[in-house]
Amino acid sequence: MDDTPDNQRLVDGLVKLLTVEKRASDIYAGRPQKGGVGRVFGGQVLAQALQAAQASVADGKSAHSLHAYFLRGGREGAPIEYRIERDFDGRSFANRRVVASQENEDGTSSPILNLTASFQTPEDGLEHDDSPMPDVQPPEELKSDMEMRRAMADKIGEKLSEAQRALMLRPRPIEMRTIDRLHWMNSEPREPRAHTWFRTAAPLPDDPNLHRAVITYASDFTLLGTSALPHGLSWMRGELVGASLDHAIWFHREARADEWLLYATDAPWSGGGRGFNRGRIFNRAGELVASVAQEGMMRRRAQAAKR
Repeated sequence: MDDTPDNQRLVDGLVKLLTVEKRASDIYAGRPQKGGVGRVFGGQVLAQALQAAQASVADGKSAHSLHAYFLRGGREGAPIEYRIERDFDGRSFANRRVVASQENEDGTSSPILNLTASFQTPEDGLEHDDSPMPDVQPPEELKSDMEMRRAMADKIGEKLSEAQRALMLRPRPIEMRTIDRLHWMNSEPREPRAHTWFRTAAPLPDDPNLHRAVITYASDFTLLGTSALPHGLSWMRGELVGASLDHAIWFHREARADEWLLYATDAPWSGGGRGFNRGRIFNRAGELVASVAQEGMMRRRAQAAKR
C-alpha cells in the first residue's frame, strides 16, 4: 500500500467525512466533502447514513444489510442531517430507519435519502458459499485507474472542460485497479460485466463499523456504469444522464477496506430509462464479503441521440 503522507491525508479526510456528529438524541450530522462541487456522491450519503444507524445500536450487534432509496440529489457544501427511528430492538436483531435531509436555499428542509439497516448479534450457523470468485488478474499486475484517467485526459484533452478535467483527475482516497474497460474507457458496446479491485490508499483504523461504511461508500463506484456497457455510451463523454434510484447491500462477513477487495459487477437488464446492476465483493482469499444491488435512471442525452 502506498501510504505516503498525501495518501494518508486523503484517507484521513475520508474517515472524517464518514464520521457523523451527534447533535441530539437519534439526530446526527454529516460533514460536506471538502472542496466538493455539484451533486453529493451517493456513496457518501449511504455511508454517512449507515454510520448514523450504527451509532444508535449497542449490544455488539453488527450491520448485516441495508436498503436505501435516493429521493433527491444532495448538493455539495451543505451538511446533511440524519434522523434515526428505532423500529426494533430484539435479542438477536435490531432495525433502524434513517432519513437524510438537507436544508434548501430558502431555509426549508427536504429528504434526500431513506435508508433501513438491519443488525444482528454475531452467531454460528449453517454455512455455504456458492459464489466463486472470478478468475482475474491480481491488482499487482494492473495499472491504477488514476494512471488510466491521466492517459485518457491527455488523449481527449481539448474535449474536456477545465471542470471536467479537474473532476476526472481529482486525487481519491479509494485506489482502484480495473481489469476490464469501464464505460468511460471506450465507446464500443460490450457485455455488461466489470471487475475492479479497490482499497483505501492508506491504512484505516481498526474499527469494523468504519470498514463497513467505507465498503458502502466504494460500492457506489462503477456499479451503475455496468448497465451502460452494452450501449457503448458514457456519462464522462456527456452521452448519458443518470442517477442512482436505490441501493442495497448485504454484508456476509467482516472485511478490511484497506486491503484489496474485488468488485465484480454485472447488469442483467436495462430498459424504460433504467438500468439494473448487481455486485459481488470478494476478499483476497476468494471469500464473498458482500453482495450489492442497484437500479438507476439511465437516459441518452439529447445531443447524443442526434448523432
